[in-house]
Amino acid sequence: MQNTAGAKSAQFMINLFFLLLSAAIVIPLLLVISISISEENSLITEGYRLIPSHINFSAYEMILKSPGQLLHAYGVTILVTVVGSIAGLLLTSMVAYSISRADYSYRRATTLYVFFTMLFSGGLVPFYILVTQYLGLKDSIWALIIPYLINPFYVLIMKGFMEKLPGEIYESAKMDGASEYRIFFKIVLPLSTPALATVGLFISFAYWNDWWLGLLFIDDQKLVPLQLLLYRIMNTIDYLSNNLDRVNVQVDMTQFPKLSARMAMAVLAAGPMMFVFPFFQRYFVSGLTVGSVKG
Repeated sequence: MQNTAGAKSAQFMINLFFLLLSAAIVIPLLLVISISISEENSLITEGYRLIPSHINFSAYEMILKSPGQLLHAYGVTILVTVVGSIAGLLLTSMVAYSISRADYSYRRATTLYVFFTMLFSGGLVPFYILVTQYLGLKDSIWALIIPYLINPFYVLIMKGFMEKLPGEIYESAKMDGASEYRIFFKIVLPLSTPALATVGLFISFAYWNDWWLGLLFIDDQKLVPLQLLLYRIMNTIDYLSNNLDRVNVQVDMTQFPKLSARMAMAVLAAGPMMFVFPFFQRYFVSGLTVGSVKG
């Protein structure tokens, strides 16, 4: 009886902990949505509220004045995210597979090289010259994809997982006449599902949230990604709100959606990923489980 009571108490504490943790995650998201549909005047006078006292969609109306441009930016970002995630995951796993093999002669040197690039970079100016002049990717969709294809940290994560795979698998496959390509694609990748799922998720979020590459290399308005477009809109709103008092324009500043516009852009930027992820979550969890059992 004491063990049963203790187990129930422990389970209650665990449930309470995760309930509080869930609330700590969900409440800020709800607050962001609430602020995005709040009237600017109520935000200034009453502060942030979980339930808005006056609902107003002026922030979304301002951002969506050019819906075609916003939808095009969504398309660019989706394309970059999908292509970059698939290509990046493939290249990352290839490099990790090479340096995880004990029979690779230059394993230590290659691992050191990968680790060194994680600690030191070539600098912004050489990076810009490399992409624009040597690779010729100025105003190219590939300028948003290629620079992030391989991340040394993700390579090391994949390497650490692949090193734990039994060496007998490779020996058995070679005895059956399997080539390195067949071993990699038919054996290693299916067994590395947990690492692939985790790293793939990280890569996808990195591409989706990036605006820096667009700011550096994209001048063509047809190639502007979503995050860069929202960044420019926010800068425009800040500039107008800070300089309206310097011109002879009579505008009620309390009705100018500056605060709510920030949250509206956060919703527009993060909303699609938050909406899509639950549909893929079961595949993500299933991949982790299957990969763990196989490994």
